[in-house]
Amino acid sequence: MTELTKSVEKKYFFDRPEDEPKDAHIFAGLLGRRYSCRGFLPEPVPQKTIDSFLRIAQLTASWCNSQAWQLYITSGNATRRFSEALMAAATSPEGQSLETDFPRPARYSGRYQERRRETGWQLYEAVGVAHGDREASGRQTLENFRFFGAPHVAVITSDRDLGVYGAVDCGSYVANFMTAAQCFGVDTIAQAAIAMQSDTVRQFFDIPDDRRIVCGISFGYGDPDHPANSFRTRRDDIDEIVTWVSE
Repeated sequence: MTELTKSVEKKYFFDRPEDEPKDAHIFAGLLGRRYSCRGFLPEPVPQKTIDSFLRIAQLTASWCNSQAWQLYITSGNATRRFSEALMAAATSPEGQSLETDFPRPARYSGRYQERRRETGWQLYEAVGVAHGDREASGRQTLENFRFFGAPHVAVITSDRDLGVYGAVDCGSYVANFMTAAQCFGVDTIAQAAIAMQSDTVRQFFDIPDDRRIVCGISFGYGDPDHPANSFRTRRDDIDEIVTWVSE
């Protein structure tokens, strides 16, 4: 465990009453260690390990137990070929349209824009992208389609007819996928950017028209020396996001 991870855990998760259940400390530790990894080692994750954390993620709750998620997971040469297909699409004039199966956010404003900007500048500072350097920031954006060097990527899809409920189910699954992977020391990053090339994704995996692409998750073993992994994002205090009602 790095000193950076220890400091994050202490700040956000371990200033707790000593009489809290052990499971709460374990769960907080997993959430505290999980981060959006943007620099991976090439070493693949053993299939046995992937199977193990997928079985845990499969316990995710869903509306009416519908289990909306269906996954496509790459390894080896397939990861490389998928990356090449996405890079070709993203760098073409047509790729700039960012086609998605779900509506994109209408805008980021107020606190949401503040959080978004803070995260972006933390990343740019870490990797040496200067303010206003559009070319360098564009190169960093394209790292999404190289999966930040990850040996594996999972594409999460939902059933079209389940609508927003299916998307909510898949969101829960994505969170549990990443936390379960962390149990095995596997690092992850959820990527909306992959879903923004939905036509290419659908064609590559031959995904049926009745499936909607939610997002991708790149995963593998994080490179502790990669500069993009040198920061952690902030979380607001619960009093900033909860309205307490007692009467």
